[in-house]
Amino acid sequence: MSNEPDSNTVPFTRYDAGWVILCIGMAIGGAMVFMPVQVGMTGLWVFLAASAIAYPGVYLFQKFYLETLTKTESAEDYTDIITQYLGKNWAMLLSILYFLLMLTGMLGYSTGLVRDSASYLQTYGVTKTLLSDTAWWPLIIMLAMVAIAAQGEKLLFKVSGPLVVGKLAIILVLGMVMIPHWSLANIKPLTSLLPFMRDVFITIPFTVFSVVFMPILSPMNIAYRRMEADRRIATYRAFRASRVAFAILIVSVLFFALSFTLSLHHEKAVEAFQNNISALAIAAQVLPGAVIRVMSTALNIFALVTAFFALYLALQEGLQGICFNLLSRFMPEDRINRRALHLFVALVIAVGLWGWVQMNAKVLFILHLSAPLFGIIACFIPVYLIFKMPYLAYLKGFRALYVLLFGIILTISPLLRFLE
Repeated sequence: MSNEPDSNTVPFTRYDAGWVILCIGMAIGGAMVFMPVQVGMTGLWVFLAASAIAYPGVYLFQKFYLETLTKTESAEDYTDIITQYLGKNWAMLLSILYFLLMLTGMLGYSTGLVRDSASYLQTYGVTKTLLSDTAWWPLIIMLAMVAIAAQGEKLLFKVSGPLVVGKLAIILVLGMVMIPHWSLANIKPLTSLLPFMRDVFITIPFTVFSVVFMPILSPMNIAYRRMEADRRIATYRAFRASRVAFAILIVSVLFFALSFTLSLHHEKAVEAFQNNISALAIAAQVLPGAVIRVMSTALNIFALVTAFFALYLALQEGLQGICFNLLSRFMPEDRINRRALHLFVALVIAVGLWGWVQMNAKVLFILHLSAPLFGIIACFIPVYLIFKMPYLAYLKGFRALYVLLFGIILTISPLLRFLE
């Protein structure tokens, strides 16, 4: 008789549902509304081919990444986990890369929250000027967001839950209202092989970021490990939450993208792209303008807030691990006050993000690092550990090679833009 955890012995609880919500909140961003336009430009067949490559790849590299996270004796943070595999020095280097990966997203979300909230307040007549031009508005927003996020996942479940359900509902409603406009005539014919393959590889990173929630996996693993005395149960619950979230995302994203693709002719998609028009503007042809305005505002704010909260957990964990690694080189680990370190890291993040917003710097140049960093942290490192550690040898094989190849595609993806 097996003693392995299963759904009969480990029921699905509200706590598990909370992590599913955070995973979905991490994946669905405000840029989702531009996805149908991108798909309409490249064509349905390109999108389906890219999805057939990307979605199994995302599932596998998130699975392998989580497998490596769950196999260590302790799991205080990402740095602690990597230290047990590769030692302090390599852990420091990889933790810096991990931190930079989380930072690339946080810089964009922070700027978006400050700028967009101020813009909406002015648009709806609450303020006469843009509050984002002041020093105090960005500071209030960053301090408030970090103060909430730093309280931990249980508060975030309560805050993010309704917001994630709301933005998922908007995505599904937008897809459903376009069903009466479906037409097979809107499917772009197949091109010759080389342009088709080029478009597929260019589209792969785009499809990856429509469903990926890798940054939240390490905080989720750590939280379950702290909650469960039996590591096997903690691992089972983490993988279950990940699978449920991934299944919901795949169904929602595919329905949303395919619904608009079947409703949008290629020429209209090109025109929408050139005019920077989103799916919300396209749906405005069916829904009343006032409804679209509310949906647009809600989707954008919900997406920014929930993604910020989810990513904060990973950013905090990464920076806290780096600080702990540095301090442990000069003093015994048991003398390091983790509570004080937690508060210090929260303050540094809040002030640092406020400083970034005040600089009014362009975030696009650093966002280009996201795909290569994903390739290194989520693909290369897990595959290396699989071939290095005997207790991970059961993961060797075609799937590991697929993840390795997928990591290479992500790493070189910024260069593929030059092939367009």
